[in-house]
Amino acid sequence: MSQAALAKVDQFRSLLNTPTIRAQIKNSLKENSGSFMSSMIDLYSGDSTLQKCDPEKVLLECVKAASLKLPLVKSLGFAYVVPYKNVPTFVVGYKGLIQLAQRSKQYLTINDGNVYEGELVGQDKVSGMIDLSGERVSDTIIGYFAYFKLVNGFEKTLYMTHEEVEAWAKRYSTSFNSEFSPWKKEFDKMARKTLLRRLIDTYGAMSPDMQMAISQDDKGKTPVQEIQENANKTPIDVNVIEIDPDTGEVMEPDLDAEEDVPLAKAPF
Repeated sequence: MSQAALAKVDQFRSLLNTPTIRAQIKNSLKENSGSFMSSMIDLYSGDSTLQKCDPEKVLLECVKAASLKLPLVKSLGFAYVVPYKNVPTFVVGYKGLIQLAQRSKQYLTINDGNVYEGELVGQDKVSGMIDLSGERVSDTIIGYFAYFKLVNGFEKTLYMTHEEVEAWAKRYSTSFNSEFSPWKKEFDKMARKTLLRRLIDTYGAMSPDMQMAISQDDKGKTPVQEIQENANKTPIDVNVIEIDPDTGEVMEPDLDAEEDVPLAKAPF
């Protein structure tokens, strides 16, 4: 590690030790505050790209994860602090989104998946529900679905064909044609994450934590790409979107790139 990098890490440690920051993290995580602060140091000291960002701004983005009790350990996949053109940005991961939904205790069932050739029988145009009772005849993926059912009985499904998702990604992801784009390596996982995020954002029950996560996650500007295995290592572009001032709705989608992993309980 260069002297400049060491200086940045020392500055980060110094900022983390300020009474205000320590009190804020401890208030959110109680007895787990110490391990979380250690993970923050590991995150910053082990990432040369993140070290190019202002240490104070990185710290503030990390505190957002602490306030939502989402660990920043990359291998867990709950949340990230990712540098976009040297600007650190807090990003809720796929598992983090699921975790917040589970904590709300409003979701009875939540699921997403691939739809293979032969499985799709039809879709009710009024309710939007899809019939996947057909017999799979090949390994060809023709589309993707996301589904949830709330404890009050309300349920909703979103289905998009492979072509529709590809057109969506081409339109909104400026990194789609990049050789490093996760759309190139993990198209199916990216598609499922996209559908689930759209479905929850549009129709899901939003707990205070989920509302906070979404508002802190994009702030009117949504990353078009969320780094998967190399999160916090490669700076990427952002796609500026608009927020409807009357409804508060995002006018363009959030295409977070992240590995779709099995659900797991957060350690905090």
